[in-house]
Amino acid sequence: MVVKGKPNSLDIAHLAGVSQATVSRALRGHPSVNRATRDRVLEVARQLNYKVDKNASNLRTQQSGTLALLLFEDPTVDDSNINPFFHSMLGSITRVCAQRGYDLLVSFQQLSRDWHADYEDCHKADGLILLGYGDYRDYRGRLEALVAQGTHFVRWGAVLADQPGLSIGCDNHAGGLAAARHLLALGRRRIGFLGHASQGAPEFLERYQGYAAALREAALTPDPLLQADAISTEQAGREAAELVLERGARLDALICASDLIAIGAMRALRARGLRVPEDVAIVGYDDIPMAQFTNPALSSVQQDTRRAGELLVDTLLKLVHGEPTQPLKLAPQLIVRQSCGMPLQPTRSPATVTALPTRVRRASRGARH
Repeated sequence: MVVKGKPNSLDIAHLAGVSQATVSRALRGHPSVNRATRDRVLEVARQLNYKVDKNASNLRTQQSGTLALLLFEDPTVDDSNINPFFHSMLGSITRVCAQRGYDLLVSFQQLSRDWHADYEDCHKADGLILLGYGDYRDYRGRLEALVAQGTHFVRWGAVLADQPGLSIGCDNHAGGLAAARHLLALGRRRIGFLGHASQGAPEFLERYQGYAAALREAALTPDPLLQADAISTEQAGREAAELVLERGARLDALICASDLIAIGAMRALRARGLRVPEDVAIVGYDDIPMAQFTNPALSSVQQDTRRAGELLVDTLLKLVHGEPTQPLKLAPQLIVRQSCGMPLQPTRSPATVTALPTRVRRASRGARH
């Protein structure tokens, strides 16, 4: 390709066979431009050695070209204070921002601070992605403040009918339902649940409601003696399992609201001389990398963190550009391992979930997901 003088967006539009506006959106990584068109525009720009002047572009659009990711602290066994579930999502968000031509500002926040006011009337970022929160009843007020300020933001969490702002989340009810149905199909009938089932933890509450619905399908009633509250830490999971065991009620399976809770529960069972899965089958939630390396390997309800990262970034960019958006739920997938009595040499079913109902995937020991 030969272009006289310094190439510009009109040259790219002519050679790529698209409008100048499409070129502008493609170079910014705008989600409204499909991948094939964006790739064609970028290839022409590369051949012309065209360089985007981000400073000039930002001045024209009154935008910073930066998105901010706010991670909220969680109690953990190490100094990171980051729930390990968010590690893989962080990688996905970073990658998608780069693909869309945006810088990413990562900020670690304590819920006790006035973090919601730090981004009011400033140009640190064009929008916020929020990961993690404490008690939702306290957190909700901060979200309402962001809405009042006109801040563009999207969060990962439960998709609630009356929530302030926009959420992308997992279909937690379907995940709890799938886990309980699987245990029931294995002949387990005394199934407990570990995790806060309250309005302060709406994701855990939805998982509990799915579990309870599956029991009712089987003409069973959830036994309150088999439920104990727990935050998402191993220590809390161990203490919750010990509490259930001390009540003396019969127990042959546990559904845990997170993998960290499940790992703690496995330790409590082992300390009491109970075998997993022979005496008590266990299913966790999140499918963090650690789940496949426990002994026995932990069955878990997997959330698609790669897709979640893409949706969080693209939804936020739509908000920034004034385009219509809507909350979304991703379908979970049950990954069956040895902790609930699967065969050692399972048959693998298709790995991709495209729609509800939740599918079950069996994973051999040590497989990476």
